[in-house]
Amino acid sequence: MSPRESCQLKTYRKARCVAKQYPDALVIGADTIVCFNDRILGKPRDAAEARSMLALIQGQTHQVLTGVCLLQLRRHRQQLFSVRTLVKFRVLTEEQIAGYLKRINPLDKAGGYAIQESGDMIVDQIQGSLTNVIGLPLAEVEREVRAMLRG
Repeated sequence: MSPRESCQLKTYRKARCVAKQYPDALVIGADTIVCFNDRILGKPRDAAEARSMLALIQGQTHQVLTGVCLLQLRRHRQQLFSVRTLVKFRVLTEEQIAGYLKRINPLDKAGGYAIQESGDMIVDQIQGSLTNVIGLPLAEVEREVRAMLRG
């Protein structure tokens, strides 16, 4: 499975789990992953793994993929999509990586970083949706929800 397919499958499973409990509701499920050279960088197990992840992608461009599933079971409505943003990191020294990791808790963040938490220390530029990198591509979700509710 590609990273995009893996992300979308996980998103669907999350949404379906909740939708079973609330079949009349429009449920939004989402999952964000960080990919570098088709390798998924999940949430690090510890500080050492977070440091390794940041060292791996420093000076490089990686992808942030968010899979989104809109699901309304009772009305048999479903929309599954994903949004991709390219993020280029600054060239970082070990000291800069250590300094960044002292400012955040990397263990609950895909790729070991959060752009909304001192991201200017590590991120050089992004191409695409900033809210996608934060964790939910708001403009795209709003557009798809409106389309689903109209239909």
